[in-house]
Parts: sequence; C-alpha cells; structure tokens
Amino acid sequence: MRGSSVLADGMVRLTAAGIEDPARDARRLLALALGVSPARLTLALGDEIGPEVAERFEDLIGRRAARVPVSHLTGRRAFWGRDFAVTGDVLDPRPETEVLVAAALEGPFENLLDLGTGSGCILLTLLAERPQARGTGTDLSGAALQVAARNRTALGLETRAELLEGSWFDPLPAGRRYDLVVSNPPYIAASEMAGLSPEVRGHEPEMALTDGGDGLEAYRAIAAGIGGRIAPGGRLLTEIGPTQGSAVAGLFGDAGLRDVRVLRDLDGRDRVVAAAAPR
Repeated sequence: MRGSSVLADGMVRLTAAGIEDPARDARRLLALALGVSPARLTLALGDEIGPEVAERFEDLIGRRAARVPVSHLTGRRAFWGRDFAVTGDVLDPRPETEVLVAAALEGPFENLLDLGTGSGCILLTLLAERPQARGTGTDLSGAALQVAARNRTALGLETRAELLEGSWFDPLPAGRRYDLVVSNPPYIAASEMAGLSPEVRGHEPEMALTDGGDGLEAYRAIAAGIGGRIAPGGRLLTEIGPTQGSAVAGLFGDAGLRDVRVLRDLDGRDRVVAAAAPR
C-alpha cells in the first residue's frame, strides 16, 4: 500500500476511537513510523510502505486509539519553540504554561527557582532565553528529575541548571534566595480528577496533577516557605486552575507578598498568579 492509503486507514481508526484530531495524530505517527519529520511526510505519501513500517504504524495507531498520548509515543513535546523529552513520569508541557514563561520574561532575573520542575520545561526555557541566568529545579520525583536532566543536556544547560530531589523548598541549601520563583504545581482537586481526559488521567503522574484534596495544598506550602527563599523585590509566578485565582492570590497576600495579580491565558481564563516580595 502507498503511504496515503496507510494514512487514511489510520485516520479512520482514530476517528472511530473518538480521537479529537485524528488527521493530525495519524500524520505524526506515520512520520514517526517512517523516521521522517512531520513536515516532510507529504513527500513520502506517494511511496510504497514496507511491511516493517506498516507494522510499526499499526502498533502506534492501536496505542493511540487506546488513548496513549501522542507525546508518549513520540517521546517529545514542543514548548516555547523547543522540543522536550517527556515520559509518563512528567506532565506534558502545555501551551497554557507559556503564559507563565511570558510573564517571567517581562522582568529581569539572574537566580531562578522552579518548584516541582517535572520535565524542566519552565526552568530550562527561561535559562535558554536568558543566557546570564542560573537556576535550580526541585522535584519530589527522582524519575521526573531524570527526564529534566535529559532535557538539560539536550539544551546544553548542565552548568547553569541545578536539579535537586525533594519537596518544594526542602532540598535547597540554607540561606539561598532567588529573584524569580516559578511553579506549575498540582492544582486539580480530587473531585475533578474523574473529569480529566483518558490521556491525562491514565498516563500522566497523579502526584503532578492533584494533591488529593482541594487543589490548593501546593500553594499553601509555597506561601508558607516563600518568605525565606525569595530575594527582596523578587517575583513569584505560579500557574493555577481557572477557578483558583482569588484563593491563591489571597494566600500570597496573607504571606506578605505585594502587587498580587491574576493573569489570564489566551482563552480569557485565569491562568497565573503573580506577586512580588517587599524590597
């Protein structure tokens, strides 16, 4: 069969499985099976597809129909113009998180802390955009930090990005403060977990999605510890769920931070709470 026929069959299977964008996913998976970039797939659609490629594509389509995320099949996810390695041990980088990155880049920073760094996409993107900066990422998951380390190496940031295992501020050296603190913590309430897509609920780490309670526990921990870790005048930026703006802003205000603001994403939903330490 030619590539175009194999692709059409894959699209039919994904459509029947209820995949949201079957054409896009089928094209990406056929490109993966062929070992070409998705941008060059069109050039291969008129060629005959060998049995090994057809079998590989069939396996990928079957797994995608079973709701395995495309990123877990390709092992990559794009974020802020770069590709990041991802596995089932980390959250997939999402476009909404770019709101936090954009806000962080609006001001200067030299010492960056990323709490719950996961794949490292926020930490490493900010360091790549600011060559003079150095940063630290903490995460409770050693497996997640292994993924972050792969991404750090791929971006050539080994000398500027430090990765520490532990809960929130716990693994940091005593007395160290940062002029920018960022985090995309687990903010989904336990009662909301059942409403997540099968791709998220079944394939991303639960500890990175929810605190098992009301979705605010991470913000309470950040508010409790930020005073001893943020430099005078330093900034704090955290991603939030779309209904959490007031609650998180209140926690940060009660912690003594100033200029607390809620930033919206491109869809008009509350997405980031920004605050600053007194000077």
